[in-house]
Amino acid sequence: MSKSKSSKGTGSIPHKALHSRVSFLYQAAAFLATVQDPPFAQKDSSCTENTQGTSQSLNAEAVKDEVSSSLQPASRRLVSDLRSVSLKMQMRMSPAMKHTLCKNCDTLLIDGSTCTNIVENRSRGGKKPWADILLRRCNTCGLTKRFPINAPRQKRRPDRLSKAEPESRSDV
Repeated sequence: MSKSKSSKGTGSIPHKALHSRVSFLYQAAAFLATVQDPPFAQKDSSCTENTQGTSQSLNAEAVKDEVSSSLQPASRRLVSDLRSVSLKMQMRMSPAMKHTLCKNCDTLLIDGSTCTNIVENRSRGGKKPWADILLRRCNTCGLTKRFPINAPRQKRRPDRLSKAEPESRSDV
């Protein structure tokens, strides 16, 4: 009559509903930021007639820019909600997700459309490959974020101190 024990390693995720909500908000923001031709803009409005009867074609890029600019505020609102949910529940977002969000204006950073990427190496002549830095510039607000590319991550402080102590003790 006792309960069966579950196998180890199948632990449940705390606040699973909130994790799924954050995931949904991110996916919805990404969809709104990348949508090209929404259904309401697919009408045949590319040609208009003047009062003289001649047809004039509209610039397709101007129509796309107008549509994408109308969906950007909705995408930014979803990213803002995503941040507020994760902050209130003290959930840690993955670094990959954080790198795709602008801290200043909550825009979803998409290569080529909402941000520009530049690889920079400020070493003399660019000789040090571990000094490469990815610069992501938000096209909405102009904020620039810098991320190291090839540099190995530094060990945590307790790990660095524990290895340094035996060396200093052996010298004494």
